[in-house]
Amino acid sequence: MEDKLRVGIISSTHGIKGEVKVFPTTDNPERFKKLKQVILDTGKEELELEIESVRFFKKFSIIKFKGINNINDIEKYKGKELYVTREHAQRLRRNEYFITDLIGMKVTEDTGRYLGMLEDVLKTGANDVYTVKTEDGKELLIPAIKQCILDVDMDKQEMKVHLLEGLLEE
Repeated sequence: MEDKLRVGIISSTHGIKGEVKVFPTTDNPERFKKLKQVILDTGKEELELEIESVRFFKKFSIIKFKGINNINDIEKYKGKELYVTREHAQRLRRNEYFITDLIGMKVTEDTGRYLGMLEDVLKTGANDVYTVKTEDGKELLIPAIKQCILDVDMDKQEMKVHLLEGLLEE
């Protein structure tokens, strides 16, 4: 399990006073208002940055960090990722999981047949779709709905699914 969770990516600077446009990679961009700090992964080191202010513009969060007051001080971080530690992560409700914790899980059918490894989670709007890479290299798309996802065992890193008719080409 990852000890840090990505919450956004700095897409560009905003103005000349050190603000940045952040593309949120979290389900709830409003959470930036409650965050006190984030971890910036520069590629060489991790920097803890304290959030001074947050506002929103279209799909972006405009963030000002304490101590960064000039465009030149923040410009070098364009494209870099922002993280929070698990202790500062959003609380999950029952049967909710962080995507990073699902990736790599073994997926088996309710018949006991091994299907493959969970490779990705697609956000579709209506419901998420799990991408499973089968042993023969094919992709299997499984909707993340209660009729299909029967059990998720985080300790064993296993998921039991029921395949609705037409989901598996044989």
